[in-house]
Amino acid sequence: MKIGLLFGSFNPIHIGHLIIANYMANHTALDKVWLVVSPQNPLKKYGDLINTYDRLEMAKLATDNATNITVSDVELKLPQPSYTIDTLTHLKEKYPEHDFALIMGSDNLATLHKWKNYKLILRDYRIFVYPRPGHENAEFASHSSVTITMTPQMELSATFIRKSIAEKKNVQYFVPDPVLKFIESKGLYR
Repeated sequence: MKIGLLFGSFNPIHIGHLIIANYMANHTALDKVWLVVSPQNPLKKYGDLINTYDRLEMAKLATDNATNITVSDVELKLPQPSYTIDTLTHLKEKYPEHDFALIMGSDNLATLHKWKNYKLILRDYRIFVYPRPGHENAEFASHSSVTITMTPQMELSATFIRKSIAEKKNVQYFVPDPVLKFIESKGLYR
């Protein structure tokens, strides 16, 4: 089975994430998409990242009815910081029957050269890339391991959602209803 891995902090998960996952699972050569909840991206500042298990729970709530999208907590069980190559190596050892691929935005493809062992990733794994405004001609876009997709673009970010919640603005339709109920019940991002 071909599994696409979409890594993220999902702080919170929103419909933009779900559109990307759904597109990749249904309009590419991938069979399934695993949303990999990352404890902390080594290339990002900690900022206002909420509890990892709350982010994991929101991702599960968002994908509860999905047939080919699953949530993975694999990075929560690995040493920190979590590097993509280490997660890929672990998954390949644990699930040798699967073919793993990466899913990333063209903005991440543009900074791939900063990743730990990025040459190994390019050599050993397929990368499915969704477009991000301003990053149309990323350095590795023409690499044989890279597939540029026509995933619908959406200008929606978790930062915008967190800021909106903090300002007591309505974020209905930006996040799935069960996620919004979870956020409200726990008073997150206030």
